[in-house]
Amino acid sequence: MSSPTFAGKIPIRTHIITEEDDIVEVAKRYTEGIVAPGDFIALAESVVAITQGRAILPEDVKPGWVARFLCRFPQKSGSLATPAAMQLAIQEAGIFRILAGCAAAAVGRLLRRKGYFYIVAGRELALIDDVAGTMYPYERHIVLGPREPQRVVQAIKQATGAEAVIADVNDLGCVDILGITDKGYLEAVIEALRDNPFGNEDEQTPIVVLKHVRNVLAVG
Repeated sequence: MSSPTFAGKIPIRTHIITEEDDIVEVAKRYTEGIVAPGDFIALAESVVAITQGRAILPEDVKPGWVARFLCRFPQKSGSLATPAAMQLAIQEAGIFRILAGCAAAAVGRLLRRKGYFYIVAGRELALIDDVAGTMYPYERHIVLGPREPQRVVQAIKQATGAEAVIADVNDLGCVDILGITDKGYLEAVIEALRDNPFGNEDEQTPIVVLKHVRNVLAVG
């Protein structure tokens, strides 16, 4: 059996989504008349997190001495390289998981292997976007990963009748699927999102509709 594929991608420009919005309602409103059963509504993980109130200004965070110390060790380009971001990571995962992750990272450096910190401390910490990682008006915020992404995609499917996925995608072609309603389409969704149709700048297209080939053929 061949892997399912998509026939097209439709990036959807939205208003500036904030914590005042309901992401399920937003997905339904902007995809109405566009999606059909079998299509996928793909959402950027950061916009889902923003609607959950998980965008935080650094000045609203009070880093402790542990956060100030530990933030010296990640690479300066990393998301946990500031006291505020490290403090939020500690609040998310707990100090013991963070310290265990640091110990694992030290072992990883000896073995010349990366990623041990997130394996031990928690995958969700890799989703933290530090300042300048998100578009206006959240370019000064630290954005945490979304809560309960699987529950969110199931709610979107129930509201729209279409499949749904929440993904963390960057311009390097890395795709991390956080929640998906039909895992049979996992690889196809990853390939469809690899070119980052959401964009990471001011495209303002946090929703992308992946059209199932049978729906495009039916219209044609």
